[in-house]
Parts: sequence; structure tokens; C-alpha cells
Amino acid sequence: MFPNLDPKKMQAVMKQLGMSQEEILSSKVTIEKEDGKNLVIKNPQVVMIKIKGEESFQITGDVSETERENFSEEDVKILMQKTNCSKEEARNALQETGDLAEAILKLS
Repeated sequence: MFPNLDPKKMQAVMKQLGMSQEEILSSKVTIEKEDGKNLVIKNPQVVMIKIKGEESFQITGDVSETERENFSEEDVKILMQKTNCSKEEARNALQETGDLAEAILKLS
């Protein structure tokens, strides 16, 4: 942004402008979209920037888009217990039916 600017001078300028930044450690960032999909950012570098009380985030990393699951891990466990199926079979049945009761009937 500012080539050949001393980092200490940059920090001083940011402080004068009421700005600060902080790196946030994270192993994965997931953003839920309104269309039923998730943006998954693996190996993210997250920086929070504060400017006069307002916080904004800059996120970079490996981005992919996935379908959002409409069931919980608890549903998967219950289905596995009731039908003696594998975790993968339980997830697939819940994804197909969208309902725990229907998934139990499907796998029984």
C-alpha cells in the first residue's frame, strides 16, 4: 500500500488516525450464505482492523463452497444408534430425506 514506509512510522500514522489491527489465529472460517451454501476458508489469515470504534475483518485463504447440512451431529448419532449404520450412511440418508424420522424409516 505504501512502498518503502518504515513499519514503525506506519504504526504511528495508524495510531494518529485512530486505527489498529490485530491478527486473529484460526484454523478454518465458515461463512453461512443465504442461499443454503457455506463459504469455507481453510488456512485463513484473519486480520481485524479497528477504525474509530468500527471493526472490519480481512480474510485470505483457500476458499471453497459447500452445501449447508440441515441436520446436527446429534441427529447423525441418533440415526446410527437406531439403525446400526455407519456415520457416512447416516449423513447420506439425512441429506437425502432432510428429516430424522424419514431417515430412520429409510435405513430400517
